[in-house]
Amino acid sequence: MVSNMSTNEAIVRLGAAVSALGDVDVSAWSDDALRDQLGELSRALCALDALLSRVADDVRARGLRIEEPVAA
Repeated sequence: MVSNMSTNEAIVRLGAAVSALGDVDVSAWSDDALRDQLGELSRALCALDALLSRVADDVRARGLRIEEPVAA
């Protein structure tokens, strides 16, 4: 659980998760492979959505905004 780790460790782990997701390219999967993995993929995506929403809501509850980075 993030609350039991240091802030820096939490940020590093979030960065690693973002990096791992960046490596996922379902467009390269065959239709059969996608169909075979769709249930697991759906569960993972729904769980990620719920967790990201919780973290964002917690930040907003403290009166802070989540802003998209400005492209360089």
